[in-house]
Amino acid sequence: MTLGVPTVSDHVALAEIELCGELMIAASAAIGERLSADRIDEVLEVRGIAERAAVPRQGDRRG
Repeated sequence: MTLGVPTVSDHVALAEIELCGELMIAASAAIGERLSADRIDEVLEVRGIAERAAVPRQGDRRG
């Protein structure tokens, strides 16, 4: 690997770091002890994906 040449894994790692940062900001602004699953989905902008998921989320009582 040559230094200074970005790789795909570099871009993925940076995206993951950015998402973690967004979650930390949201968690620090949260009033309760934890972020709800809905709030996490909102922060990560995955609402549409979560609604289509076949596997229920942890704590989902609809099953």
